[in-house]
Amino acid sequence: MELSQLLQAREQRAQRQKELLEQYKLPLVCFTMNIAGGQKNSPLITEGFLLGEKLLLAQFPNTVYSEKRLLPTGCEGYYVIPEAPERIKARCTQIEESLPLGRLFDMDVLDLQGQKLSRPRPRKCLLCNEDARICARSRSHSLEALWQRTQQLLQEALDQAWIRRMQTAAIQSLLYELLTTPKPGLVDCRNSGSHKDMDVFTFARSTAALAPYFLQCAQAGTASRGQTATELLEPLRYLGRNAEAAMYEATEGINTHKGAIFSLGLLCAAGGRLGSGATPTELCAEAAAIIEGIVERELTPLSPSTAKTKGEALFVHHRIGGIRAQAEAGFPTVLQVGLPILTEGLKQGLSLHRSGAAALLHMLRAEADTSLISRSSPQRYEALRLELTQLLTDHPYPNPAQLEALDNAFIQESLSPGGSADLLSLCHFLHSLPSPVNS
Repeated sequence: MELSQLLQAREQRAQRQKELLEQYKLPLVCFTMNIAGGQKNSPLITEGFLLGEKLLLAQFPNTVYSEKRLLPTGCEGYYVIPEAPERIKARCTQIEESLPLGRLFDMDVLDLQGQKLSRPRPRKCLLCNEDARICARSRSHSLEALWQRTQQLLQEALDQAWIRRMQTAAIQSLLYELLTTPKPGLVDCRNSGSHKDMDVFTFARSTAALAPYFLQCAQAGTASRGQTATELLEPLRYLGRNAEAAMYEATEGINTHKGAIFSLGLLCAAGGRLGSGATPTELCAEAAAIIEGIVERELTPLSPSTAKTKGEALFVHHRIGGIRAQAEAGFPTVLQVGLPILTEGLKQGLSLHRSGAAALLHMLRAEADTSLISRSSPQRYEALRLELTQLLTDHPYPNPAQLEALDNAFIQESLSPGGSADLLSLCHFLHSLPSPVNS
């Protein structure tokens, strides 16, 4: 970036500040990024700026005007705030000092006369923690060292924001699946479906207990970026066993989320490896890479005497791979069936209830549900597929009355599509994952 361009950008900022002060006659915050060297913007710097803007607006929800410019000469934000300048400055200083990335934030506060308020404390150097002004004057550090530290601060902060966003999305997805009503044969707000040992509160306790697990999976994914994907599987198994123990403790021994612990934890770990901005297809492909070969290693060698679970027995006798096969294939039923149905339903203005229930039924028709089959038979599942095909052909998004009738029929036969419910959670998870700073 040429010096003349930077000087011109500075003059234009000063002019814009003057215009806004004259127009609103209120204090103004001018937010820029403190970036050493000639490169003043990049996708990573922009993401860091947007995160800073989110923090700023959270502190000042009464902002009457905001404007941002993402320029090659640097990111600029202008925020007109109807509060005392001293109070604004105090909060801006808190933002700058509350997290490591804040050292790159330059939030100038201008009073009604256009005078910039001073900081109560000198800024610290990025590298040595001394007064930044002294280090700058003496050129104590190379531009390359400052640039590397800048990149590190940006990447770490954005990773943390993304990890927290995935944790929130995972918890939200379990709650959305739980609250979807009516949901044939499953626990929802209408009834406990085909289950006599659990209700919505059982699932709520389980969801709360699993909150730390999803964060840990995402953190494990981030920490594994220098390794191959398959090296992450054993650390995830360790976390998964702990999560199952937490689930059983919260539910007094009832299995509410064992499938979701596997599948959602896997997607959180994949997201940690890939970072913010990963698409649903990329996340599912990375999840598949983490468990590559799992069906051949763990299911293929099984015999009737060694199968320990109902799902394993179904593979031995009917070659139905369940959630492990679905995950190793990159969750095709979620990507190709459930997620499009959910997205289109919401786009049409249908409720989360109706869109979610439709996604579940379409996935149940498309993919053998081991939970349902274990409570009935493969033959009953095939007959149910034909019934669902007839219903969904005429009514792609069944109405509440149709869903209630189906729920009653499932309960009468003690049918429960728990595997499809887990896939519905994945649909909600993938649907709700924008870039963390824009969410």
